[in-house]
Amino acid sequence: MGNRLARETSPYLIQHAGNPVDWYPWGEEALEKARAEQKPILLSIGYAACHWCHVMAHESFEDEETAGLMNRYFVNVKVDREERPDLDSIYMNAVVALTGRGGWPMTVFLTPDGRPFYGGTYFPREPRYGMPGFKQVLRSVADAWEKRRDEIVEDAGKVGQHLEQSLALQGTAGALRPELLDTALQRIHASFDARLGGFGGAPKFPPSMTLEFLLRMVYERGDQHALFMVEHTLEKMARGGIYDQLGGGFARYATDAAWLVPHFEKMLYDNALLSRIYLFAWQVTGKPLYRRIVEETLDWVVREMRHEAGGFYSSLDADSEGEEGKFYVWRPDEIREALDDPRTAELFMRTYDVTDHGNWEGKSILHLPGELEEVAAELQMAPEEARARLKEARETLYRVRAQRVWPGLDDKVLTSWNGLMLRAFAEAGRALQREDYTQVAIENARFLYETMRDENGRLRRTWKAGSEARLNGYLEDYAYLAAGLLELYQTVFDERWFAWAQELADLMLVHFRDEENGGFFDTSDDHETLIQRPKDVQDNAVPSGNAMAALVLYKLALYTGREHYAQEAERMTGGMVQYMGRYPTGFGQWLCVAALMLGEPHEVAIIGRPDEAGTRPMLDVLQGAYRPHQVVAVGSDEESAIPLLRGRPQIDSRVTAYVCRQFVCRRPVTEPSALQAQLAGEAAV
Repeated sequence: MGNRLARETSPYLIQHAGNPVDWYPWGEEALEKARAEQKPILLSIGYAACHWCHVMAHESFEDEETAGLMNRYFVNVKVDREERPDLDSIYMNAVVALTGRGGWPMTVFLTPDGRPFYGGTYFPREPRYGMPGFKQVLRSVADAWEKRRDEIVEDAGKVGQHLEQSLALQGTAGALRPELLDTALQRIHASFDARLGGFGGAPKFPPSMTLEFLLRMVYERGDQHALFMVEHTLEKMARGGIYDQLGGGFARYATDAAWLVPHFEKMLYDNALLSRIYLFAWQVTGKPLYRRIVEETLDWVVREMRHEAGGFYSSLDADSEGEEGKFYVWRPDEIREALDDPRTAELFMRTYDVTDHGNWEGKSILHLPGELEEVAAELQMAPEEARARLKEARETLYRVRAQRVWPGLDDKVLTSWNGLMLRAFAEAGRALQREDYTQVAIENARFLYETMRDENGRLRRTWKAGSEARLNGYLEDYAYLAAGLLELYQTVFDERWFAWAQELADLMLVHFRDEENGGFFDTSDDHETLIQRPKDVQDNAVPSGNAMAALVLYKLALYTGREHYAQEAERMTGGMVQYMGRYPTGFGQWLCVAALMLGEPHEVAIIGRPDEAGTRPMLDVLQGAYRPHQVVAVGSDEESAIPLLRGRPQIDSRVTAYVCRQFVCRRPVTEPSALQAQLAGEAAV
């Protein structure tokens, strides 16, 4: 048996192609059928790495009786939320409005014209957990549609009116004041878990955007408590089960407050965001732990999450062989069998808390509860010997684990998530002086340029090997990719990447701008017409597309001097002041933009070729430390298309640096030490 999903490219949709449910992908065919037959639409939204999506699929969508009810009473539509964030945003907002909570799998019942009137998340096959059984829900909704249709349509209209309220960003640049950052810091501190790291209680999600804002406060103000919050959180996560101690990379979140028990799915975007935070923490502190986490995470991406053409895959599932986490957990007998030497096995088990009773469902999630030196002393082993043994043991156990049944791989390539990972590789390549990481970034940018653009330069959302890129690009696709390209430019100083970033920004302004309320819609002006044009300004698992767009525009203003870029970014950010101050952990990316604007960023023009002998020492000054509030350009004042470089000649035919603020520059310097002094504020203008 099969249904229409067999023709799709989304691995999540293809997973349901063999269901007895008569699934449709979202599109005119399904909507026309609903209108023609006046049947309600059952919209099911999830994603490939979602554990409870798999549970509901097995319990209900693979069940003949349940499928029979669905097929009889509804037009059934399946959506991959990662391919269609617009539909996910609209209908998630509706479910939250209807029920007070959201999540995936998301189940929403719509009128034939697409307006939601009832919904929820996971429904069990039979009543339990205080929830009705899914068959019960199906029968109740079908009965209500038959007997109380007018009432349902009226209620759906009210929900639609609620969703249509567009968030205005009509602020002013003058609204941005340093007091905003003080208020945000106070509220972040109030929610900080000083014992276990992170913010709030379980479940705990990696707070990447908040941590980046705190690091900017360390840079701007030398705020040591902000540094403590960052370091404590990063160390707890790195030592916890949320981090894959054998293969590298982070799981989506921890189900407990101590970061021990992950929800085992591994998402590309989390690892793109977190690898940058650990990189910045290493730049600030020099601690080897942070560099190790960066390199292990990026090495995992190259090894397990990269297509040979250069694109990055989306996720690894939480489940294997139908069990959550089975791929990652261990028993003592498995460790002893894999490691020939009993002392090494004992060392490993004590270090990573592998015990007979386990720490999760009778098995052990690898984590680091104590200090290696203490374990080594207990076993009368020198710390250096213990480290060497553990390194070899991890490599051996990784190879053994690789023989297990792997979690499912969602091998679609999403433009926005690739933009985030492009940025991470570009920044790590230059900060760590890892040419291999820089090359990965270049190959990814080439892949995206050649594969994810149409003939008019517009972006496509998704690609899978064996098919062409498809679906309109969203705001986040343009903004994340442009941000990644600007970082790639600052790593290799190839102006084609800068030019593409600027082109994407200009396309955002033309096709996504909300002319009435300011900011940007998530969908373009030529996108499919839906019941609402979504506009999300809050950070979720990924940064706000609007906040990232503001960041890109402001950086382009620093490079080009074009006032309209700066004005748009400042208006947008000024319009978010009240939200940043009240809910800082939900608006961390906006706070990063605000910190940049309030931090008097500077532009640095290096007049010389990127490969010229005198250029590298200048770049070592600029790139060796954490400097989030600068942009750097390298090139010739005569040949470059970047305004920051124009009209600034070399001094005595030597590589020359100009440190500028708003295109007003200090005296040019030709020595790295003089550049360092200017950056430290030791030299007069």
